[in-house]
Amino acid sequence: MLELRPNCECCDCDLPPESPLARICSFECTFCASCSEQKLGGLCPNCGGELMVRPRRPGNKLADNPPSTVRVNKPQGCSTGREG
Repeated sequence: MLELRPNCECCDCDLPPESPLARICSFECTFCASCSEQKLGGLCPNCGGELMVRPRRPGNKLADNPPSTVRVNKPQGCSTGREG
């Protein structure tokens, strides 16, 4: 089951479970749409995998299957030289 991590690893912005702005790779590294597109060129800086829109868990399933509360922040990993 997806962890649904609560924040962007680059800029640390909040990404609640219902956010359409969350992007993940196959290892569930999590980024916001802005960092994914503008800083990372759609590729995970950790594994090189493609960043895709994170699926949203239906609200009625969150009580029994809560999102993660563990924040991961690695801003140094977001300086990949892909910027503009």
